[in-house]
Amino acid sequence: MTDEKKTSKPDALLQLIVFRLGEEEYGIRIEQVKEVTITPEVARMPKTPAFVKGIANLRGDIIAIIDLEERFALRSKGQEIPTVSYTLAIEAKDYTIGIVVREVPQPLTIPVSAIEKAPELIQDINIHDKYIEGIARVESRIIIVLDMLKLLTPSEIMQLQPKGESSSSTARTKA
Repeated sequence: MTDEKKTSKPDALLQLIVFRLGEEEYGIRIEQVKEVTITPEVARMPKTPAFVKGIANLRGDIIAIIDLEERFALRSKGQEIPTVSYTLAIEAKDYTIGIVVREVPQPLTIPVSAIEKAPELIQDINIHDKYIEGIARVESRIIIVLDMLKLLTPSEIMQLQPKGESSSSTARTKA
């Protein structure tokens, strides 16, 4: 009987990569993070939103580097990114982006039951920003869990994709 109780559905566990933006802690599901590295040299790109810091070469791949503190307006005035920062490479279906964070991100395993849905007020305010997956309570910590695959709008994704990869140009070369 006791063995049967042990095999009955334990609370599912969720692995997060936790980092700090401003004064708050944020987490991303570990399966959304391709790698964590020291931020490589970033080349600024013209006509991109201010939160897009530029592009960088990450192990042979050119990726857009995004500053979430700026995107979420969490940076204090005059506060700059430190000389040594870290980049989380996030891989989606159509693109890979790098997220700049100040401190070394930490892994954290929590029970799925520790994540609560974000309050309705926050969801209503952020009607176009459904990237908040939930709020995790871990002891005295509150961690905002982000769905990185919903972070960028379709028009922002289009701006980040390399030119010349549209289906219409491919169709013309085959004709």
